[in-house]
Amino acid sequence: MTVFVRILLGIDVLAALVAVYFFFVGLADGSVSSFNGGLWFGLLAGLAAIVGGGWALQAKGHRGFAAAVLLILAVPALAYGLFIALIVITQPNWY
Repeated sequence: MTVFVRILLGIDVLAALVAVYFFFVGLADGSVSSFNGGLWFGLLAGLAAIVGGGWALQAKGHRGFAAAVLLILAVPALAYGLFIALIVITQPNWY
C-alpha cells in the first residue's frame, strides 16, 4: 500500500468514525429517530462505500482509482479540519 493511499484511508476512517460517533450519540439522546433514520442510513452507507471501495480498489492494485475514491471524503474532511484549526489558533472576534 502506498503511503499516499494509507494517509487518505486514515483520514477517511477518522471522518467515518466521527460520523458514527454522532450517530450513536443521536441514538442515545433521541435525535436520531425513524423520521431521519433514512438520512442517517444513506450517510453511513455512503461513508462505508467510500472507505470500503477505496480499500478494495487498493487491494486489487488500482492505486490511482483508490486514491480518487478516497479523495472524495478526504478533501472536505481536511478542509474542515484546517478551518477548525484556524479558528482555534486565531480566535477571531465574531462581533
